[in-house]
Amino acid sequence: MSETAALSVFTAPGGATAQQGSEFTPLLRKVKGQGLLERRRGWYARMISVNLLALAVVVTGFVLAGDTWWTLLLAVPLAVWSARTAYVGHDAGHAQIAVGRRANRALGLLHGNLLLGMSYAWWNDKHNRHHANPNHVEKDPDVSAGALVWTAEQAAVRRGFARWVTRHQAWLFFPMLLLEGIALKVSSVRDLRRQPVRERAVEGVLLVLHAAGYGALLLACLPVGKAVVFALLHQALFGLHLGMAFAPNHKGMDMPGPAGERWGHLRRQVLTSRNVRGGPVTDWLLGGLNYQIEHHLFPNMPRCHLKLVQPLVREHCRSLKLPYAETGLLDSYRQGLRHMHTVGGAARPE
Repeated sequence: MSETAALSVFTAPGGATAQQGSEFTPLLRKVKGQGLLERRRGWYARMISVNLLALAVVVTGFVLAGDTWWTLLLAVPLAVWSARTAYVGHDAGHAQIAVGRRANRALGLLHGNLLLGMSYAWWNDKHNRHHANPNHVEKDPDVSAGALVWTAEQAAVRRGFARWVTRHQAWLFFPMLLLEGIALKVSSVRDLRRQPVRERAVEGVLLVLHAAGYGALLLACLPVGKAVVFALLHQALFGLHLGMAFAPNHKGMDMPGPAGERWGHLRRQVLTSRNVRGGPVTDWLLGGLNYQIEHHLFPNMPRCHLKLVQPLVREHCRSLKLPYAETGLLDSYRQGLRHMHTVGGAARPE
């Protein structure tokens, strides 16, 4: 990949001044020189194989356990490995795994639509818009007003029950994550109308196959009542795990608006992202995406390289006197919840 081509990959739409663009170029040159942008097919092959094997082991345990309430305990490992499956779909969407678009899409459809019941096309469109303009109040779908709000302006116009939710959103955040697994599936189905006919057909068929296979497995091993409880528990824990992995990355960081300064790629990604410190356990549970600054600077870098590139990024930011946000996991949640509480104040009585 030439340097010009690399810059076209890592620079979000909207452009940047020559001075801003030059801040990223020396870092990109160093990273390329160390081969950190090269694909890691072997690593991904091993990781995907382990993930699929783990899912197979959990499903086998589910079948063997049969009709007993103890089977519900298997919802925990199934939720964890479902989140690992989502990480693979995430990487495929960023073209981290394979060189060709078709291969990455096939991996995304397998891990997203078929295994999780989550639309790869929907997530990819939404997530790429987030990467192009992270935390931008008008361009990032992750900070648009929904069940939760992220700016005082969004909070001030809430009415009725939504206003009550906004007032208490910091307290409700983690309980609401229990609904995220189901919300992802609902959004996936609703997005089918937006997709081109051929893509809609492929995505729709795979979503139906997932729902049919998931339902058939549960009902073959459990009576209806227990099957429903297992499904709800699995989806609740999956949503909680996935939400807790992505929530620390941007909430409470700078939120550029339409009248704000036009940042280049380096500042746009660094100033809106937060890293989470931790050891091997934290890295594993968060999928390595706790190196969020590095991921946003180099979105198609293999996930296993993010930790390796961190010293280069941190030193580069230090040389530019650019703030580099990094904190512990609990403190990252505290900062995010504090931001949500402050924003929710606009909906509270004076």
